[in-house]
Formats: sequence, structure tokens, C-alpha cells
Amino acid sequence: MSETTQFTIEQFYKFIGERKLMGAKCNKCGNIFVPPRPICPKCLSEDLSWVQLGNRGKLLTYTVIHVAPEKFQNMAPYAFGIVELRDGVRLPGIIQGVKHEDLMVGMELEVDFDTNVSPTWPKWPRYFFKPP
Repeated sequence: MSETTQFTIEQFYKFIGERKLMGAKCNKCGNIFVPPRPICPKCLSEDLSWVQLGNRGKLLTYTVIHVAPEKFQNMAPYAFGIVELRDGVRLPGIIQGVKHEDLMVGMELEVDFDTNVSPTWPKWPRYFFKPP
């Protein structure tokens, strides 16, 4: 298996750096999952393919973090939620570009990318959610 086809979190973030939101799809049962891993969590098959995920979905739940871990204290308060993409994949992430008091379960959000890699942790490009 070549490095570009490995189903790892490192490869997931390499795709994020290319502004692509990719998930692993099981060729046996059709399950699509993120984060990627080398075995389907539904049927345990190792027959997987990378698939590009849609970039829009609905906010399922969220919280506003006021007391943040050390690496995120400069962002506090910030919103963090779980968005169900149109293809059914649930993806956690930071929500930007909307006032916290305007956040609502069910609202439409889209994925955007910050491909500027920080010199400190995390050293990967990032994705986040924002209103369309």
C-alpha cells in the first residue's frame, strides 16, 4: 500500500492541505467514515477506498468553549460542533463566522479550510465550519 492510499489521520490531513475533505468508504458494506482507519468499524473489512465528501451539512449539536485547553486559549470563547454532512458522515469541528448567540441546531454549515500550517501544535492544515 503506498503512502497516498493509507487510511490514516496523517493522510486525512494531507488531503485537508489540498482543500479536500476525504473519508474512507468500505467497498464491502458501503459505510463511509471519518476519521479514516484501515478497517471498517461496521463490518471489519479492509477493502476500502478514499471518497471525497460533500462540504455542506446541518449542525447536530454544539457547545461554546470558554475554558479552553492551553493550545486553544487564544481562541476562547469558540464554538465547537458536530455537523452531519449530506452523505451522512458526522464530522466534529470548530465553527467560525457566526455569532455564538445565532448558532442553532439544524442550521446549514459548510466546510472551509485553513491550509496555513501553524509553527506550533497542531502542525497540520485545518478545516472548520462556517455559514454558506
